[in-house]
Amino acid sequence: MKRQFRLKTVAQKKKYKNMRLFAVLLTGLCVLTACGGGGASGAENGQTDTEQTAGGRTDDAQAEPVTLVYGSGDYTRINPAMDEHGEINLLLFDGLTAHNGKNEVVPGLAKSWEFDEAACTYTFHLEEGVTWHDGVPFTSKDVKFTIEAIMDPENASENAPNYEDVEEITAVDDYTVSFRLSAPNVAFLDYMTMAVLPAHLLAGEDMQTSDFFRAPVGTGPYKLESWDVGQAIIMTKNESYFRGTPHIDRVIFKIVNDDNAKTLQMAAGELDLALLPPKAAQSFASQEKYICYHMLTSDYRGILFNFNNAYWQENRDIIPAICYAIDRQAIVDTVLLGQGMPAYGPLQRNIYNNENVERYDYNPEKAAEILESAGCVKGEDGIYMRDGKTLSFVISVGAGDQVRADMAQAAAQQIRAAGIGCTVEIPTRVDWNSQMAYLIGWGSPFDADDHTYKVFGTGKGANYSGYSNAAVDRYLEQARSSDDPQVRAESYARFQEELAKDPAYAFICYIDADYVADASIQGISPDTVMGHHGVGIFWNIAEWKK
Repeated sequence: MKRQFRLKTVAQKKKYKNMRLFAVLLTGLCVLTACGGGGASGAENGQTDTEQTAGGRTDDAQAEPVTLVYGSGDYTRINPAMDEHGEINLLLFDGLTAHNGKNEVVPGLAKSWEFDEAACTYTFHLEEGVTWHDGVPFTSKDVKFTIEAIMDPENASENAPNYEDVEEITAVDDYTVSFRLSAPNVAFLDYMTMAVLPAHLLAGEDMQTSDFFRAPVGTGPYKLESWDVGQAIIMTKNESYFRGTPHIDRVIFKIVNDDNAKTLQMAAGELDLALLPPKAAQSFASQEKYICYHMLTSDYRGILFNFNNAYWQENRDIIPAICYAIDRQAIVDTVLLGQGMPAYGPLQRNIYNNENVERYDYNPEKAAEILESAGCVKGEDGIYMRDGKTLSFVISVGAGDQVRADMAQAAAQQIRAAGIGCTVEIPTRVDWNSQMAYLIGWGSPFDADDHTYKVFGTGKGANYSGYSNAAVDRYLEQARSSDDPQVRAESYARFQEELAKDPAYAFICYIDADYVADASIQGISPDTVMGHHGVGIFWNIAEWKK
């Protein structure tokens, strides 16, 4: 049996594109009340269409390029095959599939596909006439090269677990490619959103160190113009983009690592768009020249325990006490100003969430009970001791993220109040092998397999905690190898129960995304659920106007 996924006819696609463009224009006019802010359109200010451009520019031949400046974190490389996250990937690259504003899988470089259940094989039919930014034609060989590079254990890609069930990739012809799997994997179409890389530029290159990843070439709506390391990445529109030339001429990712500096630059008009902390975002809500987008995410925060560290090999059994010691709602209220919700697991914004698992609601009495049942004795300073050693650990936090730092400090204070020593440090670099704990962020708005199998599965590419639990492994394997929703629901329910019994993290909260934008920007989709770090806002960047 084959299930067909087809695009519309050319006439239908043209009609759909026109309707969507109209919808985007309406969105740009209607979304001005997104978080209390609002701004009058150019027409309301008496401007004509040709006058209504950024900085009052006109659309004549001498006009400066329409430019959007985004306040971005820094990049040491742009390597979507090896690194999971990178907001910039959506501008430079395309996958075989893509996600729309509802996070549904839609065609990308593949115009259609079918799944042969008997052979457990996906066959993708590619768009013809697509070229790389250097003008070389895109073909199925590029697809085969990219996924095989990710699967190669020598390349150590954190995305490799997504393709563990791929047994064979065949470039049938230049515009047809097939993937034979060992078992059904409903998440496979989500994973085909992976950015395809050019084989003609990367064949024989080291996939971790190649200079290509500092001068990337893709098929996406924008192409790299220049990269001033630590300062800015400048991109210009791809005039030959297969989905139509973008409206905004240039997009600049201005590197601003500090949230406070980003807020000041937004207020000074140096940025057109930025993801800001809740308190900072609220300061723009009443100003007409800005629009605030308060967006839900699947992005959670928690304390990752490093099980490679001898401390947790000796004290793993006290982790539930730490979980009970955290007052999550207090952190949401004080650090996030209510812009989020308490977290108890990795799938709370997923259809397979199990609401009946142990949530570790704030309960210092329960924490004390667990500690004392483990033989811990409270010292005169109020901190418990075990076998003559003080119970104490350090939470590491990445530099530049003030929200995480504040969250870690709040959690540490609560943990100390429960009788476990806890401090916070901001190291110059993250030491995944030696650190005791880390204020982690994860989360995916896509299939439940994403950000569970590779994060909590033993030895998987994004399992930075060294966590290992045979029951967790078993249920995650069952869930990803079935396309039966009932089987998957039962498997994910059991997975969440086992993870709650033996926590890998002390989950804290889900953090909403507060984007502040210049009011002239039209086309941002305000209802899309964002991913980790608020990633996803650029999914339709080619349709934006300014």
